Amino acid sequence: MAVPREVDVAIVGAGTAGAAAARYFAERGARVVAVERRALDQAGARWVNGITRTALAEAGLTLPAAAIVGGPHPFWLASRHGRVLVDRHDVVDVDMRALVAFLQAQAEDAGAALVGGVAVRGRDGRELITDAGRIRARWIVDASGLVGARLLAQPAVAHDHLCAAAQEVRAVRDRAGALAYCEALGIAPGEVLARVGLAGGFSVLNVRVSDDGERISILTGSIPALGFPSGKAILDQFVRDHPWVGDRIFGGAGAIPLRRPYDRLSGDGVALIGDAGCQVFPAHGSGIGAGILAAKLLADTLAAGGALRDYEVAWHRRWGGLFAAYDAVRRWNSELDDETLGAIMELGLIDGDIARAGLDQVLPPFTLASLPPKARALRHAPQLLPGLAKVAARIGAAQLMSALYPRNVRALGAWSRGMARLLGDRI
Repeated sequence: MAVPREVDVAIVGAGTAGAAAARYFAERGARVVAVERRALDQAGARWVNGITRTALAEAGLTLPAAAIVGGPHPFWLASRHGRVLVDRHDVVDVDMRALVAFLQAQAEDAGAALVGGVAVRGRDGRELITDAGRIRARWIVDASGLVGARLLAQPAVAHDHLCAAAQEVRAVRDRAGALAYCEALGIAPGEVLARVGLAGGFSVLNVRVSDDGERISILTGSIPALGFPSGKAILDQFVRDHPWVGDRIFGGAGAIPLRRPYDRLSGDGVALIGDAGCQVFPAHGSGIGAGILAAKLLADTLAAGGALRDYEVAWHRRWGGLFAAYDAVRRWNSELDDETLGAIMELGLIDGDIARAGLDQVLPPFTLASLPPKARALRHAPQLLPGLAKVAARIGAAQLMSALYPRNVRALGAWSRGMARLLGDRI
């Protein structure tokens, strides 16, 4: 397909966020082109990712059955010394390959042009410079990911805020061995066991043997800059240690930003969505739902006559506090050793409600009734109180500051410095 030379919206990237943006803009009557450096059928993540049903409903997406791998599954959050069961939550497992294909088809049905094999070299004002020629656009949307086009010259994510993640779906070579593994851990096939802190700090090994015992899904992640093996290394070691795990069916690996979203999500005719704007839930690195909702908010805002700045303000005021709060939690969690994390679970300071909130990407439902038991538990581990008090204060302040995200750009510098000091960023 030839690349259009003049459009209303030019989108860089045709993965989940970019394809969703193409669909939403085209449905609202805009002339849209989305360019992707890879072939279209290779765009975006190629693994299984969790998305909340709430996010899918708000995005107006009814996914085809082929895209839903399963869920919500009973979920065990475990350390070496403790575990918590989340028996009810809102997350379904989605095959990203099917989701990207679905969103791309919807975008094209709505009239958007999607072109693969086109690399973006930069921009010149309102013109997007590609190796297939220039595209003049009223608005440019950067949905090109963490290390993509960087059209707003957004700062690189510090290495200690980068998760090296991997996910694979594999065949089970020995069903009896898989069932014995589940029995030894006290879980049933179909249930998820997420072992956290196994390599120290922010690290996870998330395993689910399918209900029929024929497949296994393995998800791993860590922050190598903190001295830990990468998610891919953790995954490969798990496979080596368990000979009942068979051949890889599909999956992938990549870097995920865990820092709070960028303070600036727009400027000079360009908007950032998805990983390009660090719109990723910091507690566990899930950004698919956030990127799709950012695409919808952006399209809705501009279709209603708003400006890019209105999108930026609206996103931060609605979701910025939640993401910044969980960024504070993630930074605190990254400093914990396995023994401390286990003590926190064993004492009930992390319970099913708190773990469920993290999965569902909402704030925990603290009530007056829930506080006395936690206060009594802390009497048995007073050494935990300073750290917990500090992170609780940061959570509250981050929410308040995000609700007050300034509309006036001239006030943004002071706001950014305040948020950076709150979360301990270098400024």
